Amino acid sequence: MDKQASNIRWTVVNNSGQCPTWEHVIVAVLMDIRQELYNLNSLLACQNFTGMPRTLRKIAANTDKKPRKPRLHKAKGA
Repeated sequence: MDKQASNIRWTVVNNSGQCPTWEHVIVAVLMDIRQELYNLNSLLACQNFTGMPRTLRKIAANTDKKPRKPRLHKAKGA
């Protein structure tokens, strides 16, 4: 089986008249999932993603916080 056969359209019969076996289908799907995981890992390691908490902390520090509303205290036993 070709290692580059991931992300292909599966038909009942291909151009050479052969039917793909379930093993080929399963391996191709697993290769697609593997490729997507590699893509996701590369995106999650991006500086824009890893720097997000620092950026959010800066925004929170520079944003004026609303004053808290006074809380009404209930009388005991009421």
